[in-house]
Parts: sequence; structure tokens; C-alpha cells
Amino acid sequence: MIIKAAQDAGLLKNYKVRLPERIETVTRIDPAEGSAARGGLRPGDVEAIWSAVQDLYRSRAYPGVAFCLRRRGELLLHRTLGHARGNGPWDLAHAPKQVLELDTPICLFSASKAVTAVLVHKLAEEGGLDLDQRVSHYIPAFGQHGKKDTTVAEVLAHRGGFPQIKVPRRERQVEVLLDWDGVIERICRAPPTHPRRMAYHAISGGFILAELIQRVTGASVQSYLDTRFREPMGLKHFRFGVPREHRPAAALNYAAGQPVRFPLSAIIEKVLIVPFEQVVESANSEAFMEAVIPAGNLYATAEELSRFFQMLLDGGVWQGRRLLQPETLRRAVKPKWRIALDGSLMIPMRYSEGMMLGANPAGLYGPMTRHAYGHLGFMNILGWADPQREISCALLTTGKALLGTHLITLGRLMAAISERCRGG
Repeated sequence: MIIKAAQDAGLLKNYKVRLPERIETVTRIDPAEGSAARGGLRPGDVEAIWSAVQDLYRSRAYPGVAFCLRRRGELLLHRTLGHARGNGPWDLAHAPKQVLELDTPICLFSASKAVTAVLVHKLAEEGGLDLDQRVSHYIPAFGQHGKKDTTVAEVLAHRGGFPQIKVPRRERQVEVLLDWDGVIERICRAPPTHPRRMAYHAISGGFILAELIQRVTGASVQSYLDTRFREPMGLKHFRFGVPREHRPAAALNYAAGQPVRFPLSAIIEKVLIVPFEQVVESANSEAFMEAVIPAGNLYATAEELSRFFQMLLDGGVWQGRRLLQPETLRRAVKPKWRIALDGSLMIPMRYSEGMMLGANPAGLYGPMTRHAYGHLGFMNILGWADPQREISCALLTTGKALLGTHLITLGRLMAAISERCRGG
């Protein structure tokens, strides 16, 4: 393994990236950014938020950071910092470097779940699915071993009872996820481990939700995404995996931050099937970019993810075209249950049928954000909308940093967004 070899060579002592002498040399700014006033903010508000993003990059946990903020529909910030390739913790100082551009596709990892969930809600809107119907009604084999009564809504809300894909230890390779039919078969024949309990379905739920789409429509989940959202919204990337012609430009992922030790390492392996470092390395492979992993490998830019959440914030409308009915959106973001301990993540969580929800006095999206909805991705990737603040945001990072002082800086960024966008 590359990371293991780098550790042995002493290249990963700090898991930190090198910063250029002037970060302006690796900064890209979208000329389409509008004035703060058009978004109902003061120039100082926008400057404070961007300063917090720069501080996040200076934490040295991320080779690349992409950020996009819309308020009241106005694009106020769309910028990137750092490198897409060549400046990871194990890369040599003289390695060729590729700056992270505004249109560089970045893997969203689990933030992909929000998009897959909206696709399922869209299919329900079209009459193809009943969210309160049993999954086994559409996929008969799923009803084996005590899962017969599990509903589509329960899978969306991480209460499907099958948070992990059962794979014998000797077979635990990321390549297991590339065998679509094999994954569906494993899930179907496994008994529930957390019946009716909230437990984050890191990978398993996405496969079942996408399989529902494919069985009902007869089309691939990729095609369904293309026709319902990607093409109508004019999105260049926003696909599961990366087309071959765009792969040389796609951002690579890097393990960063403090080394992941037991017991966190055991929790991560339980949720993701394989160890942390192996997930990061495999995510840079051709096979991963070729695959369709509905819960974990949608690629997009920060602007594209913000655009998607802006469409949700605007009640399902993009540039005058209705893509979702208001009642569909209301159900998709409505809290399903009260905040409770998640049986997989072992932290308090609050979900809708497909979204991670904000909370008071503090949550994923900053302080006092109980109305916000969106999703977290591996590790510090976030896409969300906050109706109370009238914002749609995306923060995409290429460093997979679970522990470290960068978390303090990340908290300050989220607090700055919440505070600066609260009024006006």
C-alpha cells in the first residue's frame, strides 16, 4: 500500500500538506461572483467567511479546498484553494502539482446520499414508488431473514436494519463494492442487525435505493440522475464515477490529519468494510472512478453541489423550471424522528428521509441550525441548505482528516457562516 510505504519511509509523521509561500498562487475565484449586497450581506460578512475558509486551508489538513456559498440565490463565493494532485502528505516536494480549479470534479463520498435520496423521492413523486411500501414489494429477495416488513422510508432514514454489508474478513476489499449484483445479493440474504433502530447505512442503503430506481424504471440510476437533474440543471459533472475523459483532471484523495487509531479505526472499518487508509487509496483508482456507488462516489464541483441545494431551497425550481413538487421536498427534509444515538456512528444524529439535519444549539452546519438539511461526506465534505439563513453551501475537501486541530478551524468556519448569514 502506498500509504503504508510512506509511513515506513517517515513521510507521514504529521499527515500535513505543504503550504505555498503565498496562497494566492493556488487560489481560483469565479468571476461570476456577485456583490454581497445582492445577497443581503455586507462586504465584511463575505470577507469574514472567506477568511475562515483560508484558515481551514492553512490548517494543512487538506491538499485542496473548494467552497461555494449562495445567499438568496446570489452566488457570493465560489473559490478553490490548493491542489487537486501532487501536494498530499506523502508526495515529494518536487512532485508535479495540479492546482485545484473551479471545474475540477471532487468525490462527494457520503454526501452522494442526499442526491440518491432525492432521486428516490422524485420517483415517488412520479408514481413509481410508494415510500411507505415494503422494499420486498419491489425486490422480493430482500424480504429474506426478517426484512420483509422494512419500508423504503425506513431505508432512507437509516432505520432499514442493515447498516453494514456483511463481508467475511478475508474478502474485505473495496473491489467487493464494484460487483453490483453481488452486493445486492449479500444485502438480501443477510438478516437485519439493527431492526427498526437508527444506525447509519454508510454504503448498504444506497445500493438498495438505487436498485429500487432501476427495477421500477428499467433504466440505470445514472440515467435517471441525468434526465431528472443533471441535464435540466446544466451540470457538467454531477455523476456517479468519472467519465474516462475527465479522470486526469479529477481531484485525488489523501489521508491527512492525525493517524486513525483504535477504537476509531475499528468503528470506521465496521462502517466502511475496509480500513481507513485502504478506502482512501482505493478511491483514487480507475475501478472506483468507473463504478457506480450510489452512497459514495458522486463527483461534482462545489458550485454544482451548491446549485443542487439551491434548487431544493427554492422549492424544487431551477431557473424557472420545476424539477420537484413542493410536497415532495417537504417530505424529503422533514425530521423523521427526534435526535438519538446512531448505532453505527455512536454519536447523536437527526435524520429526515435522506438528509442529515442540523440542530440546536449546535449541529453539523454550525450553531443554531435546526432548520438546515444536507449531508456530510468522508471526512469534512459538506453540502447543505439552510432556509432560515437563505443559503445553499458546499464545502469540498480532498484531505481525509478525521482527527486534528483542523476540526477547531472547521468549527470556526461553520460558526462564521451561521453568524454572518443570520440576519440582513
